[in-house]
Amino acid sequence: MNGPRRALVVIDVQQEYFQGPLAVQYPPRDESLARIVRAVDTAVEAGVPVITVQHELPEGAPVFAAGSEGWQLHPEIERRSETASKHVVKGHSSVFTAGDLVEWLRANEIDTLTLVGYMTNNCVLATAAAAEPLGFAVEVLSDATGAIHLANEAGKVSAQQVHETLMVLLHSNWAAVADTGTWAVAVSGQKSLDKSDLGTSAVQGQAAH
Repeated sequence: MNGPRRALVVIDVQQEYFQGPLAVQYPPRDESLARIVRAVDTAVEAGVPVITVQHELPEGAPVFAAGSEGWQLHPEIERRSETASKHVVKGHSSVFTAGDLVEWLRANEIDTLTLVGYMTNNCVLATAAAAEPLGFAVEVLSDATGAIHLANEAGKVSAQQVHETLMVLLHSNWAAVADTGTWAVAVSGQKSLDKSDLGTSAVQGQAAH
């Protein structure tokens, strides 16, 4: 049986997530960045295509304004951009809204997307959910993404609660969730990562509570 045909999707590792109100809070952004870099280096060494994604809004927007400091890729990703197989720009949460990405994935016979980058509670979640009807399997590296504290009329929640809850949610249906080290072993062995399903997660949830 053939192993998965992966692509590593590096979502929005931009300066906006390292400063100001969108600065990632959990896991600590310097730690998640180090795992993202490790994933990129692992993918390049293994011949796994790397796709870098950059969020962009019109000039003058409060965040991600084209050409602004916050819009720039983090230097650790920028210096690795020459090794990327593709770079896309998007203006919505899901990476599938970026240009010809879906067509490129089909043309390169990619069937599994490994998601790293920011944020857990926005673009990672949206991409994982959007992949289902497109037929792509998804992996999310739990230590190579991150969330922010949130509060609004519906309540408030810490970044750690957001991140940990969404990892469980994703693993129950939309993605195989693992840490970067476990994924690197799977890449080396050309193996798929195991994921749960909603029924199993529901039964285990009842037993746990």
